[in-house]
Amino acid sequence: MNDIHEQLKSLPRLALDPVQATADQARGTGDFTLEKPCRKCRRKRRGAAVVEFAVVAPVFVALVLGMIEFGRALMVQQMLTNASREGARVAVLEGATASEVTAAVEERLTTIDGATTACDPDPSAAAYGDSITVTVTVPFSGVSWLPSPIFLGGEDLTASTVMRVERVQ
Repeated sequence: MNDIHEQLKSLPRLALDPVQATADQARGTGDFTLEKPCRKCRRKRRGAAVVEFAVVAPVFVALVLGMIEFGRALMVQQMLTNASREGARVAVLEGATASEVTAAVEERLTTIDGATTACDPDPSAAAYGDSITVTVTVPFSGVSWLPSPIFLGGEDLTASTVMRVERVQ
């Protein structure tokens, strides 16, 4: 047993820790054969993280901004759909006017500015069983959270709802 311990003590120690290697050098003990190549390798890779970040960061930022824009577009599209549906519900009732339809749509779109509402045909002139189409449109540049929309900048978001008039014959 003592023989094995003596053999293990006589084997050179590999210093991977720089603090331990410095202490071993000061004492004159240890083997530093792995320390020199590791140090040279570290010098060669000094700027690798900066280069990797410079390549990956623009792609990552574009992905995040794209997700923000796409999510905002979906949210606004759903709000437009709900507003056009509410406007169509008002338009098919007895005595409805185009101004009442526009007011119902604007009531739903309190957080969105610049939306336009169109009713075809005019609800006051529609007869029983006619279809009334309410269309709500807003430019995406007016509702984007980014200062200048990148992906959907020149597009309009539109929602239409068609319902039949429920008036008495």
